[in-house]
Amino acid sequence: MNKDNCYQLGHIAKVHGLHGEVLLVLDVDYPDDYEGLGHVFVENGNRLVPYILEHMVPQPNNRFLAKFEEFDHVDKVKPMVGSALYLPVTALPELDDDQYYFHELVDFLVVDEELGELGKVKVIYDMETQDLIGMEYKDREVLIPLKDEIIQKVDKAEKKVFCRLPEGLVDIYLED
Repeated sequence: MNKDNCYQLGHIAKVHGLHGEVLLVLDVDYPDDYEGLGHVFVENGNRLVPYILEHMVPQPNNRFLAKFEEFDHVDKVKPMVGSALYLPVTALPELDDDQYYFHELVDFLVVDEELGELGKVKVIYDMETQDLIGMEYKDREVLIPLKDEIIQKVDKAEKKVFCRLPEGLVDIYLED
């Protein structure tokens, strides 16, 4: 399994107790959907390694207390702290036509209602304060907030993101 076919579910935040339990933090909108999860892929260097979950108990704030099969001591799980957790993209629930996952927007063409076609989405920055589209325009990276008042429509069939950018936003990135 490689990262190209997966999405990042969250990460291992810390060990819990002495018997191999860990605290997982999930970066998802609906953490309860993952309550019965049987396995995850854990990033180990450049590889994703599958691990079977013995249990995964919900905690407040998108956190889960979890235990991996055959990991029965704190020393076995300590090296995993900070590692990213992944699941295959095929495990994502299907969305309605007017909904989208952020990772789907990569390579979509950004079209502003005033400026027209700007460039393709290169990356999505999933930040705590706000999510951003990173696209290249005139050899510069331009960041566009993923907000309802800016993103007017996403056309999955045409692979286009239609925007109403705030006046001057693109110009800020073109200044030297």
